Amino acid sequence: MSANRTEISSLGEFGLVDHLTRNFELQNASTIVGVGDDAAVVDHFGKQTVITTDLLIENVHFDLMYTPLKHLGYKSVIVNLSDVYAMNAQPTQITMSIGVSNRFSVEALDEFYEGVYAACEKYGVDLVGGDTASSGKGFIISVTALGEVAPGKFVKRSTANKGDLICVSGYLGGAFLGLTLLEREKKIYLESPEVQPDLEGEDYIVGRLLKPEARKDIIAFLEENDIVPTAMMDISDGLSSEILHISKQSGLGCRIYEDKIPIAEEAKQAAFKFGLDPTVCALNGGEDYELIFTIKQEDHDKIVLNEQVSVIGYMTDSADGSKLLSKGGNAFDITAQGWNAFDK
Repeated sequence: MSANRTEISSLGEFGLVDHLTRNFELQNASTIVGVGDDAAVVDHFGKQTVITTDLLIENVHFDLMYTPLKHLGYKSVIVNLSDVYAMNAQPTQITMSIGVSNRFSVEALDEFYEGVYAACEKYGVDLVGGDTASSGKGFIISVTALGEVAPGKFVKRSTANKGDLICVSGYLGGAFLGLTLLEREKKIYLESPEVQPDLEGEDYIVGRLLKPEARKDIIAFLEENDIVPTAMMDISDGLSSEILHISKQSGLGCRIYEDKIPIAEEAKQAAFKFGLDPTVCALNGGEDYELIFTIKQEDHDKIVLNEQVSVIGYMTDSADGSKLLSKGGNAFDITAQGWNAFDK
């Protein structure tokens, strides 16, 4: 980072917005008016509009002791795009609002916006507005994402059917293990500042936490193979929490097989090092931003063509409850510990 420090106050609110958004170029025909007017103008040409919003607060959702600002900017976009994809829609625009204290310089915010810009560019999304405000302390980020979907093609959480197969993308539990590692290293540093962080060989789990990706590829695969999920959501609070949302809102139960839950080898090794059960990390750890969705049984042969998708169980009658079938053959009730796993 540059040794020069530009105070935010030297630019003023409008000057700061102009400065931070000066390099954004529009990528979508649906964006009629972008940043720089009283409001954006969006026309989705007969498609339906999906809208989602997220609030990220320093020391609640992220810790700047181990989160680079560029990664934070990238992730703050990704977590919103993931929600749009979870509706079976394509994200097209975002707005980005931030509250910052004077401990941040213009250069620090430039770094944050580099990450925002990188995510927008990678996913073909336009930044069309936002706001900046002064924050008493800490960094507050609010992102709203818009997307488009053909009429009637959006997918909700509440529309799974009995017998549907439960699928998840990618691998689970890695982000929680990355958080566990970074929190451990932070504690050591605070007690002994001279000790260097030991992140050797842990690139995978650290990356899963600090730089997640949204599963644009899975939505594209579903469309190409004419698979319309019966229900879908993204995995932000842990697998157990999300499958219970789908079960409850669809009025059903479920069966998940422990040995089918996809966990990367690097995550398993990290879990063993920390004395944790990899399955518990996958069930209760958050922030993987993978997709969980249900499909009709007749789509099974199509879905197994994608190595990035695992079929982990099926939907049952609500009377059967929501159960995890362990490797040992025992059935356990699935409980929504999800985000609480982070509150120890």
